[in-house]
Amino acid sequence: MQPSPFPLPRTRDPNPDPAFWAGRRVLVTGHTGFKGGWLCLWLERLGARVSGLALAPEETPNLFAAAQIDSGLDSHFVDIRDAGAVRDALAATAPEIVIHMAAQALVRASYQEPLATYAINVMGTAHLLEAVRATPSVRAVVVVTSDKAYENREWPYGYRETEALGGHDPYSSSKACAELVAAAYRASFLAERDCRLATARAGNVIGGGDWSKDRLVPDLVRAFARGESVEIRAPHATRPWQHVLEPLSGYLRLAECLCGEAGARYAEAWNFGPADEDCRPVAHIVDELAQGWGPEALWHLSEAIHPHEATFLKVDSAKARAHLGWDRRLRLDAALAWTAAWYRAEATGASARDLTLAQIGAYEALGA
Repeated sequence: MQPSPFPLPRTRDPNPDPAFWAGRRVLVTGHTGFKGGWLCLWLERLGARVSGLALAPEETPNLFAAAQIDSGLDSHFVDIRDAGAVRDALAATAPEIVIHMAAQALVRASYQEPLATYAINVMGTAHLLEAVRATPSVRAVVVVTSDKAYENREWPYGYRETEALGGHDPYSSSKACAELVAAAYRASFLAERDCRLATARAGNVIGGGDWSKDRLVPDLVRAFARGESVEIRAPHATRPWQHVLEPLSGYLRLAECLCGEAGARYAEAWNFGPADEDCRPVAHIVDELAQGWGPEALWHLSEAIHPHEATFLKVDSAKARAHLGWDRRLRLDAALAWTAAWYRAEATGASARDLTLAQIGAYEALGA
């Protein structure tokens, strides 16, 4: 039997290593977004010196303001499409680790603004990696793309990291393009200076503090709170649902491995998705949240014609479980319960920052 090309992680403890992150300079792009806000608070909890690069949040409410994300980091409001501004931000922050999440993240929005989607997701990634080239301090980069980067053939099984990339819609294809940009920069420029770059592909994340428009859980929460019936487009579409902390824990573990002695071996693509049984149709998510909310929570099927979206999609995360020591901790029912509890508590006056940090602590306890 051939030995694995990947050395065992530092420990089988799946939690981020505080000793590794304490005092480490980390740049998070997209820090004003939902996933970025959760990640920045977790990094702050670990003692990292965090900087953020993103556009200022446009929607109200938003997690960035509600959880006072800005209070614990060095924030740079920069458009990822501005190559010079991105380069200047990296020069000013001199990060050791970059986690790139700035993106146009909605499929339907990509139909409405395809050029902006490509400019942000493809050229924005190129601008960031070009800035990394000019920043000697950077040792590791995690580029977050999407499970939708795979060429979707409506297979009943999960896509592995070696499957073909593609995309029917502008968003999905832009994420496939971002993967190709990352691979080219890794091979052409970063490997020669021992800067390790990996990409991360995750599924549909849920969690408290996501108030984005045209996204299932925020749409449900808004409508339920107003006592309105929610319009559902594709109740039978199956997605890999997971709590936001699941892929974030994978990104942190991956960054740790990239910075290790054998880090170059981890410089490739990684999936972070839920268990097969948690890949459920939209109708299941709606019914579960509605049941937990109460009898006033109602929904109805949309009769309008909508742009194409994939019907069935999930990813195979066996590689991350075997070689990163990463695994899922929250089954879908628990992820939905945590999400509903966050929104209900925040709506009654609880601190969004305290709620988020408390759930991060509870998540860590599950892995202890």
